[in-house]
Amino acid sequence: MSGGTEGRGMAELAALLADGTRAGICLALLDGRAWTAGELARRAGVAPSTASDHLTRLVRGGLLVEERQGRHRYLRLAGPSVAQLIEHLAGHAPTPSAPTGSLRAATTSAALTYARTCYDHLAGRLGVLMYDALLADGRLDRSSGLALTADGWAWATELGVPVDVLRAARRPVVRDCLDWTERRPHLAGALGAALCRRFTDLAWITQGSGRAVRLTPAGRAALAETLDVPESTLAPVSPPAPTSGRA
Repeated sequence: MSGGTEGRGMAELAALLADGTRAGICLALLDGRAWTAGELARRAGVAPSTASDHLTRLVRGGLLVEERQGRHRYLRLAGPSVAQLIEHLAGHAPTPSAPTGSLRAATTSAALTYARTCYDHLAGRLGVLMYDALLADGRLDRSSGLALTADGWAWATELGVPVDVLRAARRPVVRDCLDWTERRPHLAGALGAALCRRFTDLAWITQGSGRAVRLTPAGRAALAETLDVPESTLAPVSPPAPTSGRA
């Protein structure tokens, strides 16, 4: 492929995400679910016909895939690599301003910043803390590219993660994913997805509103123990007081 063709392809991809509505749709789909076209229209605050045009462009551009069940059109991100691209781009976007308006808006923002799903793995402050703890304990190593060490495989086995499935996965076992709120990596890849599922099965985490994830009291104690970190480091940060948005 020539440089000019590559450049055109990159420009076309950038144009797809240059529209705020399409970018917002992709961010919403980072929760890993399949949404109906109507749900995405309401989330984006646009008419169904407008949303349909945007969704068609995203599907044709390879960022979304669609499934039809009866009269409903369901859409989701095309895969983990697309989710990583969206999260990575969001991590390079200007830092969001402090939430304005209601306490509810500030609380929602704080919950997303603390812990959320990034497609199928944990993100936010909790996801970054887990990544850092695994590096500090030698369960992850990045001296020559991120890798799960022998201690890491043993740790995953003790947690009840199906390691045979991880070894046979077509995607990388571990992978960096730039966190858009923390501006530092959290853990993606097959292990990141497996840990998110395992923590849910153990009732250490539960789904909150939208992409937000809640750490249960039992989960906070258990995760602190398995990561060998003080339990206090896992405490959520109180939401900042909302501002009026006036100078």
